[in-house]
Amino acid sequence: MSRIGNKPITVPEGVDIKIEGKHITVKGPKGTLERDIHNNISIEMEGNEIKVIRMNDEPFNRSLHGLTRTLINNMIIGVVHEYSRELQINGVGYRVQKQGNNLNMSLGYSHPVIFEAPQGITFDVPNPNTIIVKGIDKELVGQTAAEIRTKRPPEVYRGKGIKYAEEVIRRKEGKTGK
Repeated sequence: MSRIGNKPITVPEGVDIKIEGKHITVKGPKGTLERDIHNNISIEMEGNEIKVIRMNDEPFNRSLHGLTRTLINNMIIGVVHEYSRELQINGVGYRVQKQGNNLNMSLGYSHPVIFEAPQGITFDVPNPNTIIVKGIDKELVGQTAAEIRTKRPPEVYRGKGIKYAEEVIRRKEGKTGK
């Protein structure tokens, strides 16, 4: 029994949902998201509740059950409230600037690193060492933040690099720490 998959999803006020076969469209105040659902999963809407139903109890279908319910719930939350992910830049001379829709990052390389925003993603730079990635698609926000982090991942000896705000970097001692 999937505890998550069996929970009904409550649709808040101001969110319009269209289910056409295996395609779901969620429209809200922040924007519109669309997704195709796997053939082994069906969706039923009763009033302001959505139920996700699996065809049978095969292991593959059981794994899709909770996943599909979570993806639909994330779409509904995203069009009502925006998702965001905060990144911090640590290091002497490391900084970021916003140029239009893109980020111009100085990360210790001989050239600036330009990162273009994917469609549906906006950047906020409150100070030269902080990047906030915002968007309505949770998957895209997380993927964009991960791609920015790969430009200079944090290193464990000096703590320099780009890290998530809630991430804790465990520092190592150098050669003299015997």
